[in-house]
Amino acid sequence: MDNNIQHVFLIGAKSLGAYGGYETFVDKLTEYHQHNNKIKYHVACKANGSGCMDEKTLAGVKKLSKTEFIYHNAHCFKINVPERIGSAQAIYYDLAALHKSCSIIEKEKIKNPIIYIMACRIGPFIKMYYKKIHKYGGKIFLNPDGHEWKRAKWPAPVRKYWKKSEQVMVKYSDLVICDSVNIEKYIHKCYDGKGINGKNPETTFIAYGAETKKSILADNDKYFMEWLHSKKIKPREYYLAVGRFVPENNYEIMIREFMKSNTKKDFVIITTADNKFLKKLENTLHFKNDKRIKFAGTVYNQELLKKIRENAYGYFHGHEVGGTNPSLLEALGSTNLNLLLDVSFNREVGGNGALYWNQENKNLSQLIDKVDNFGEEKIKKLEIKAKNRVKEKYTWEKIINKYENLFLN
Repeated sequence: MDNNIQHVFLIGAKSLGAYGGYETFVDKLTEYHQHNNKIKYHVACKANGSGCMDEKTLAGVKKLSKTEFIYHNAHCFKINVPERIGSAQAIYYDLAALHKSCSIIEKEKIKNPIIYIMACRIGPFIKMYYKKIHKYGGKIFLNPDGHEWKRAKWPAPVRKYWKKSEQVMVKYSDLVICDSVNIEKYIHKCYDGKGINGKNPETTFIAYGAETKKSILADNDKYFMEWLHSKKIKPREYYLAVGRFVPENNYEIMIREFMKSNTKKDFVIITTADNKFLKKLENTLHFKNDKRIKFAGTVYNQELLKKIRENAYGYFHGHEVGGTNPSLLEALGSTNLNLLLDVSFNREVGGNGALYWNQENKNLSQLIDKVDNFGEEKIKKLEIKAKNRVKEKYTWEKIINKYENLFLN
């Protein structure tokens, strides 16, 4: 084993090249560093269940075994998760991935590895692994994600667990990598003086990345036109939202307010299915009576998704929990007009390149009616400001270079 190479183990993403913030991040990190001979990535992937890895969908994969493959020159290993354990799957997955990483380190006699854990799910177990990894001369880096303990989908005891888990994981991490300035401030506000021996946590800020280049699909691309036709929508005649179908993304408010608006445009929602939440929304809002509301399922083809964003009249972003949200960055890089929920995380990213709404009655509906009458010049000015924010702060090249400096120094 060449110990002049920095080995980095990535734990927390379910798969590469799929939907989701961590999944996109790991995909881009390995893509940009695939020819970097100073860093070797080892990536844990979920072998089964929701969001699992299907390497057959990726180009350039070299199969090593049933559970291992090479992609972007990264060594990827699949973790089987018992689906019967329900919501505990995420905890099991991270623990199993961490255990497997330690086995690889021992087997291949890797010195000074970096274990980069994304999300704070395994707090009660991290102390044991912290000591073990330090025996290898290694370090634990943590991305705490957003405020998982605030998510409405979790019952009170689970939220209490996430909060406690976050506290312990911050304590037993050598470095906390925050993807938002506001998250970094939060970490210090809550956990200064609560590290090992009463120390403050070591933190750094590195955001997620995004692109501003256009989709490779033409405006009349057959694949894109078929998608539009199947959803009965027209270019520039729809508002769009993309993201997980969970309460804290405020779909209920966005749909309710859209229904109150006078716009003749459609509201296209690209999201994962959750029949229980969907039924609850229908019982509350009766949105099926409004033909403008269109649930469009999921779109995993990234070029098609980019094309859909580019052709939207406007983008709604209702996320209120978390740091630099990947879907927001992608919207700022692709969609001309972005309407964001007014919380600190979104303000931090969108700046003067977006318009903002709050959760008060008729606030968003009135904003929709207002922007419906914007002229092309006004929309163009907002588009330029949004894309400039991405170019100045959030390009993947800049973000990946920061990670390279971090891992090697």
